Amino acid sequence: MKKTNPIWLLTVLVMLPQFVETIYSPVLPMVQEQFGVKEESVALTISLYFIAFALGVAFWGVQCDRIGRKKALEYGLITYGIGTLTAVFAPSFMVLLSARVISAFGISVGSIVTQTILRDTYDQDNINKVFSWIGIGLSISPVIGMITGSVLASSVGHQGVFITLCLLGGLFFILSRKKVSETHHSVKKINMGILAGLLKRMLCDQAIIKCCLLIMSFNVLLFLYYSLAPFIFKDNHYSSYVFGYSSIILACGTFAGAKLNRFLLLRNIQPKHLVEAGTFTAFIASIFVWILTNEGIYFLIPYFFIVMAFSMAVPNILSTALINYKNETGSAGALLGLIYYVLIGLGLISIGFIQNLGISCVLFSGIGVCTLLLIDRKKQ
Repeated sequence: MKKTNPIWLLTVLVMLPQFVETIYSPVLPMVQEQFGVKEESVALTISLYFIAFALGVAFWGVQCDRIGRKKALEYGLITYGIGTLTAVFAPSFMVLLSARVISAFGISVGSIVTQTILRDTYDQDNINKVFSWIGIGLSISPVIGMITGSVLASSVGHQGVFITLCLLGGLFFILSRKKVSETHHSVKKINMGILAGLLKRMLCDQAIIKCCLLIMSFNVLLFLYYSLAPFIFKDNHYSSYVFGYSSIILACGTFAGAKLNRFLLLRNIQPKHLVEAGTFTAFIASIFVWILTNEGIYFLIPYFFIVMAFSMAVPNILSTALINYKNETGSAGALLGLIYYVLIGLGLISIGFIQNLGISCVLFSGIGVCTLLLIDRKKQ
């Protein structure tokens, strides 16, 4: 199929959900003070965000097959804009929480639709290399998000963050309308019975379960930092501005991992081995985070290796996840996202109760290791 869609725009759209979340992280203490709620309640804005994101991925993924990739993308961005506009004028914490849910539901379109377009466009020989570029893009988005969020937090407060996100929603809607071309012209009616059967088949597929658990493990490790680290920085008397610039260290780790991933893929190292290396690296680094959590902000050093492992493993997990579902990519991608984003949301809800960065890191990186050991052993 002719590659009519600009890869730079698709990459930015895939980056957008992560940017949206990380730009919000530096203002978490401000939101807590503004609305007079507990840290656990503020953390809920992140965990519920992922639950809504999961439902959005399922919904927009199905719409990819029902109304087409392009329309689904546009409608999702409109929904996201409504959510962020509501957040700007939120008079209470509950309204803000609801606005976050709406915006998460909408912005999930940036993940599922763009991945579906890429899978439509590239064959299996090239998709791994394309996703390695996506991994490099994802390594840049956290540093842009956190630095932007910290600058806005210091200058105009949390409302400035939501105004910026609303404007970005409008910008990407215009770009998508002008630049994105439809890649799936046989738009069809979705049979819910067929969809339920597909979900059942995927839930019985060990490869899909392995994929979802690994993605959950890595994403919870990443968003643990954005959920809990702002309060650690605050307890150690660092400003939100300093916290924002800590993302440079994480970005260096993710960029290093993405570049290493691409280097090894070009030398025909199998994605499976890169996923295994990333999983075990994340577990070892998590042990050091646990050891250093009470020693100021030195836990940033092992976190470098956690995010490096993330950018090595996750693109390879995603690029190979739906090899056996080529004839139903949109719906299968939607259900895949639904499964792993629900798991991510539940994981982040649990860390809201744990409220300890080191213990949470060891727990969720351990889930990744156990997933590899147990599922791979069953296949042997």
